[in-house]
Amino acid sequence: MALFSYEFMIKALWAAVFIAGIAPMLGVFLVIRRQSLMADTLSHVSLAGVALGFFLNLNPSLTTLIVVVIAAVLMEYLRSLYRTYSEISIAILMAGGLALALVLMNLSPGNSATSIQSYLFGSIVTITTGQVITLGVLFVLTAILFALFKRPMYVLTFDEDVAHVDGLPVHLMSMLFNVLTGVAIAVMIPIAGALLISAIMVLPAAISMRIGKSFNIVILISIVVGLVGMLGGLVGSFYWNSPPAATITLVFIGLFLLVNLAKRIVISFQRKHRLKEN
Repeated sequence: MALFSYEFMIKALWAAVFIAGIAPMLGVFLVIRRQSLMADTLSHVSLAGVALGFFLNLNPSLTTLIVVVIAAVLMEYLRSLYRTYSEISIAILMAGGLALALVLMNLSPGNSATSIQSYLFGSIVTITTGQVITLGVLFVLTAILFALFKRPMYVLTFDEDVAHVDGLPVHLMSMLFNVLTGVAIAVMIPIAGALLISAIMVLPAAISMRIGKSFNIVILISIVVGLVGMLGGLVGSFYWNSPPAATITLVFIGLFLLVNLAKRIVISFQRKHRLKEN
């Protein structure tokens, strides 16, 4: 295939594989915990980190990582403070992050607004070798943590009261999960873009939950869907000359619609079959 003759596409394919492994493992927990908007919130807050980097003339990736980790910790604090109204933390941080980003963009010298725009949409085809290595390390770390803490996170995800009775450090685990999610988003932002990263994290989980009957199967299917969506979108963008992150997102949305349509057809067929038997 022609795309394998380009070095940047080989890097992009490796990046897509690593993201396809990272995003679903975190996304399933986000969806089940009803925190789908957390990825969107942290991605918006990351823009403040990017703007801070340009304002202080520092590496935007470093400042983004610091800001997102602080936001992830603050999100858990606000969630514990407003347990009945947990969405308040999302509204506060999203608004605060965007407001800070806009102010810093206005104060930053030069054409920082143009530079920040690249972080809004990302560019997987301009990924560097260092970014691929970072994604690979993050993938291995996420996989190890998932294998070690799958059961405690499973209990925490479905019932925090039961997790507390079992002696699990509920708030610490939740905070560390937020931090890991924040780190993953900060690393993937330059590649997938702040506006689309939440879709890449949430849609594979949403699709797999329509198919899988158990937690392990849902995780497995979400990773497979992540691979299909990431690689399919990347290859499609190469041949259609379309934005990679946007094409990947559209592929995921297409898979989501197809799975839901197929699910409805299967359910309708089963109902008709049961009616005939009765």
